[in-house]
Amino acid sequence: MRLLQDDPDLTQRELAQRLGVSVGGLNYCLRALIAKGWVKVQNFSHSKNKFGYVYVLTPRGIGEKTKLTHRFLCRKLEEYEALKQEIALLRRDADLTQSGKPN
Repeated sequence: MRLLQDDPDLTQRELAQRLGVSVGGLNYCLRALIAKGWVKVQNFSHSKNKFGYVYVLTPRGIGEKTKLTHRFLCRKLEEYEALKQEIALLRRDADLTQSGKPN
């Protein structure tokens, strides 16, 4: 959704290449986003796309993108905190193993 927001003039082929998916897979996903009302297709005569279509995030799509981004960020911060704790435990265990006693 970020790519569409940043450059709605991208063709399906360009979007697929940037995302590392097939054009068919991208088309399937775009249709789902359109069905949810998160993306709309506009006919735009100045588009570089030979069919003249642009894919635009709707206000609802922008809101959903924001929610998804927030949930992703929260999940990654939780993972980061868990990793920091795991690293601290591993360091403590390594220190105990090297010295034979707690620091």
